[in-house]
Amino acid sequence: MQYFDTHAHIGLIVEDPIEQLIVIQEARQASVARLVSICNSLHDFARVYENLKSAANVYHAVGVSPSEVQNPGKNWAQTIEKSAALPKIVALGEIGLDYYRKFGDKNSQIELFIRQLDLAAKLELPVIIHNREAGHDVLDILRDRLPPKGGVLHCYSEDAAYAKKALRLNLYFSFAGNLTYRNAKNLHETVGVLPPERILIESESPFMVPADYRGKRNMPKYLPLTAHCLGNMLGLPDEKMAEILWQNANRFFGLTE
Repeated sequence: MQYFDTHAHIGLIVEDPIEQLIVIQEARQASVARLVSICNSLHDFARVYENLKSAANVYHAVGVSPSEVQNPGKNWAQTIEKSAALPKIVALGEIGLDYYRKFGDKNSQIELFIRQLDLAAKLELPVIIHNREAGHDVLDILRDRLPPKGGVLHCYSEDAAYAKKALRLNLYFSFAGNLTYRNAKNLHETVGVLPPERILIESESPFMVPADYRGKRNMPKYLPLTAHCLGNMLGLPDEKMAEILWQNANRFFGLTE
């Protein structure tokens, strides 16, 4: 079996470059054969990308998250375009809206989100979408501006009714370690309405640790626990669930298996 961690904040787990490579190695030993490194800011992207250049199984997304709306960086759009030309860039993200933390104001977040969606279309990249308590606006914007390569609603947090609406678009749904929590009823119900070919999983490390490791810092090596939980919900053995998720992730990111 092999797993694909579609969303890991390697730079937030540990800062030391050698320790980051150890995190990757431990993930491989746990059958996490590929992962996508996610950064919130362009400054962090440049640093982490350089640290992980030697890791053949690590891919990257580049973008400005809503948390950075007040300081996206000078010439941020040009920086994204330049960075997108680097090897192993597979998506633009994470981008989106976050009304929980109230980063900046809503209009500024929406403008940043839309500009990056349009940029992803130009660069022919899929998008990794952050949505926290902004589901209505996210879906409204995506109906008009989702790039041709589609997107993924990462660390899915809405309910099944929302998922049914989102299924009409070229979107995938990614679940993190909180899927393993007994009280995550909205996520459990959502899994039941999704076609298996539209599902991805992610560690979202160092956040959203699976229930078995609650209280600890999350790591990509814990990803198989989320896959196992998902397989139980769908009535699939671990091997079949891993195969489906592996194929889905490679298809979404445009990678060969």
